[in-house]
Amino acid sequence: MPKRSSGTLVENIKTIVYAGLIAIGIRTVAFEPFNIPSGSMIPTLLVGDYLFVSKYSYGYSKYSLPFSPDLFDGRIFASLPERGDVAVFKVPRDNATDYIKRIVGLPGDRVQMKSGQLYINDELLPRKLQGNFLAHDTGMRVQVRRFTETLPGGREHDIVKMTDSGALNDTPEFKVPAAHVFAMGDNRDNSSDSRDPTGGVGFIPLENLVGRAEFIFFSVDATSPWWHVWQWPTQIRWSRLFSGIN
Repeated sequence: MPKRSSGTLVENIKTIVYAGLIAIGIRTVAFEPFNIPSGSMIPTLLVGDYLFVSKYSYGYSKYSLPFSPDLFDGRIFASLPERGDVAVFKVPRDNATDYIKRIVGLPGDRVQMKSGQLYINDELLPRKLQGNFLAHDTGMRVQVRRFTETLPGGREHDIVKMTDSGALNDTPEFKVPAAHVFAMGDNRDNSSDSRDPTGGVGFIPLENLVGRAEFIFFSVDATSPWWHVWQWPTQIRWSRLFSGIN
């Protein structure tokens, strides 16, 4: 009898180890979950969204691996992002912090904000007003304007803006270096991104890309205290569950 119990314990341990290895493998080469803690990507992503990022979309670098071990440089099976992709990357200032933004500039592009509107290679990107949008971010509720912006090539996405003035809305022209991309938040007036090369993000090396955001698998508007369990069902944003990310 003791032998049978010992054998069962060993088998259970093996099962747990195998399950852990499979989970690590999936997280490393296929999909990794992330959550959204800030409102820099409103209205595309909301605080409390949980999403999966595909790790294979741009190939693999050391930042694709847990703890970013310094095993190799560059990317394996590298693929250039498409303009408009929503991507997770390691911030260049520390190569450790995860940010998620929209890639608007590719290597060689010239990117500039003038009076609140985006120019790429001297081309003004069309934007169409969709109306007002009530943005919820870190306990604040702000009414902003929602626009649909069209990138070169015709890809559309929504952005929000409070104003067309200020430092983020009038920038110098940025020329994206080789092997780098330029990323911005869809919440244009409340995003630390490539428009701020000093205290923000600056140009993002392709090596720092972790993956492309694919779909939201869970979303919760956690405005009530966590111990109010009876309010949990009403806090879930059911309409956002399993929705794709444009």
